[in-house]
Amino acid sequence: MDALDPISTGIAKPREAAIRKAAETLEAAFLSEMLKGAGLGESQNTFGGGIGESQFQSFLRDEQAAQMQAAGGIGLAEQLVRSMTGRTDG
Repeated sequence: MDALDPISTGIAKPREAAIRKAAETLEAAFLSEMLKGAGLGESQNTFGGGIGESQFQSFLRDEQAAQMQAAGGIGLAEQLVRSMTGRTDG
């Protein structure tokens, strides 16, 4: 093993963890935008919550997207991690 090898020096683990966290955050943001485009969370004018209701819809949608990602997501985060770390394994 080379003394500058990222695996032997322990640098690879924190770097990959940071990449994974960023990839998961990006996947959640992507899912939130897709849910927004699909109309999820739009008021149905049944309760008439006014401006307060519309302002908080994005928070609900963001949390739903984060939960979707945490439950496995759509695989976008894993593909980003593989791409950025150079891994090809499954």
